[in-house]
Amino acid sequence: MKALVYTGPEALVVQDMPDPVATGDECLIEIRHAGICGSDMHAWAGHDERRPAPLILGHEAAGLVIEGPLQGQHVTINPLVSCGSCEVCLTGRENLCARREIISMPPRQGAFAEFVTMPSANLVTIPDGFPTWKAALAEPIACGWHAVRLGSRILDRPVSQASCLVLGGGAIGLGAALVLAEKHAGEIWIAETNPARRQLIAQCGPFKTYDPSNDTGPDQVDLVIDGVGFEATRSAAFAKVKPGGVIAHIGLGSASGGVDVRRATLQEICFIGTYTYTQQDFRDTAQAIFEGHLGALDWPDIRALSEGPDAFRDIKSGRAAAPKIILVP
Repeated sequence: MKALVYTGPEALVVQDMPDPVATGDECLIEIRHAGICGSDMHAWAGHDERRPAPLILGHEAAGLVIEGPLQGQHVTINPLVSCGSCEVCLTGRENLCARREIISMPPRQGAFAEFVTMPSANLVTIPDGFPTWKAALAEPIACGWHAVRLGSRILDRPVSQASCLVLGGGAIGLGAALVLAEKHAGEIWIAETNPARRQLIAQCGPFKTYDPSNDTGPDQVDLVIDGVGFEATRSAAFAKVKPGGVIAHIGLGSASGGVDVRRATLQEICFIGTYTYTQQDFRDTAQAIFEGHLGALDWPDIRALSEGPDAFRDIKSGRAAAPKIILVP
């Protein structure tokens, strides 16, 4: 099969790779669309020791099952494989499984390829005629769904009465904002530095957008969702959250810095890390997408797999206005 292979820092090559073989209850899926994630960018830059070269990246995908229990069905892929038998799995928190695996991280190859194998339990069937490029957005938006669910649970008021700020207008940040809109949040701000992207996302929902370098955004809000995860965005989150408010941290931009422990203690600010999504979060997100509850989702930039190296460079340089670039094998 043809695959886009990460071969070293900032190096990607389209080359032939062995076809994966489905075993047991696995399905062999012909990938139709696969999105580029921030974690793919970190790996490509050589900053993720969990993803050593050579490796096929990509975990936001949808396609057609050509072998296995769901043969003939179009599916969107939950890329997170858990053991299913430990304490957290049995209590519906599969994303915290100590034995979890994810495609695009050894031992599992990723979805920037013609084929991938996945357990049938990780697949959500797509309604007839629904576009697979749109279904591939279930994975990044599920991250926002999970963060909104956890943050809303901690808030001292219904989210419909809460002012909210999302840091970052990429697919995870925009996805979180769309989920907040679906939950009828009282006010939704999005901070995004890229002017072209800022203009695009302002049209995607009832959002107020601003350039954080000029800090023309809200004074303070009840809920902050950090979809970037650098020291600067964590500092901004603590500056923007109200006393008694909540910060839900999704981004994995850097490992440390920006957490104001003193303010968190003196003003009872809750800082919660949120990792991916549970199986139920993923299913709920996919269903919301299928039913049109998260808007038109017409903002991805769709390119051929052969254009993958240029797409990664465009994202790094800031030339990509779209919150998501999706590749077609």
